[in-house]
Amino acid sequence: MDFAAVPLPSGDFTIGKKFSFEAGHRLPGLPHEHKCSHQHGHSYEVEVILTAPALEGPGFVTDFGALTPFKAFLDTELDHHNLHEILPFEPTSERLAQFLAGWFAQNLQPAIPGRLVAVLVRETASSWARFDLEGQ
Repeated sequence: MDFAAVPLPSGDFTIGKKFSFEAGHRLPGLPHEHKCSHQHGHSYEVEVILTAPALEGPGFVTDFGALTPFKAFLDTELDHHNLHEILPFEPTSERLAQFLAGWFAQNLQPAIPGRLVAVLVRETASSWARFDLEGQ
């Protein structure tokens, strides 16, 4: 087969990278009888999703290594903390996804070629929340 003869369709490229951290929280705005109003913990999984219309360098949306500062932020600022004690909002997965998207956009986005589309936060194997950036 002549691989050079295979046409390449046009479109956007999308990548995702997962990170994890351990943290506790409670949601004090819930009624006392709700289980999430009490202290508990999660093995959080966070996925950032980036896109680009063209590839950089050898063929990357963004080099996965360029995302290391995001992992460092999770490790130093959130890992093994009580999120309700350090964040200025009730730490639901939805609000955490929005917060992490804001941190990423402010601190990492200007230095990388890919464009952040969404941040997904998973508390358990069966539940997640995703924040999609406007205009993405």
